[in-house]
Amino acid sequence: MRDIILILSEIMNQIHDILMVRVGINMTDKQLHFWVIGFIGLVTFLIVFVLVKLIQLLKFHTTILSFIFTFIMMTVFVFAIEIQQAVSNSGNMEFADAIAGLWGFIVFFAVYAVVAGLLYGMYRMARGKKTGRKKEKLKKDRSTPIVEKNTAYSKAEIKPEPNIDTMDEQNEKPIRTRTETRKRKESIK
Repeated sequence: MRDIILILSEIMNQIHDILMVRVGINMTDKQLHFWVIGFIGLVTFLIVFVLVKLIQLLKFHTTILSFIFTFIMMTVFVFAIEIQQAVSNSGNMEFADAIAGLWGFIVFFAVYAVVAGLLYGMYRMARGKKTGRKKEKLKKDRSTPIVEKNTAYSKAEIKPEPNIDTMDEQNEKPIRTRTETRKRKESIK
């Protein structure tokens, strides 16, 4: 663990020396950190942004993003514990300890994922649904207005569904959405 921290600090020293000697830019450590960490952070953000957009296309995107965020937080937490052990001399600062802690999180999450997947599968089988997400989208689409553009007036006008009266008999209002039509059919039955 100490070796990794020393390697990282040596890399930062090399970047500092390259910028000062070869490029001719004279910077303090604070200025160096501002530019290098800022650049690395922005590049990391752009990579993560693209990955999140791709993950959002998947079915369990919330679970995947939650796992990634939690894993990153656990990585920071584990390394903070290891650094605290080195500073306070309360234990040995070893990279293997950090890896063991992260493996613990991965194993616990894998058990959770299997149990949750089994419960979700049993729930889906009991309900008899095959495509939950597509049906939700279809339900939302049913309440969209039935509109056809009138070329003579260049205004949108209501187009009635075939074989359905276009007036609500109780309130004398025109039916404007498929949801209203469906509700009217259900109330007649």
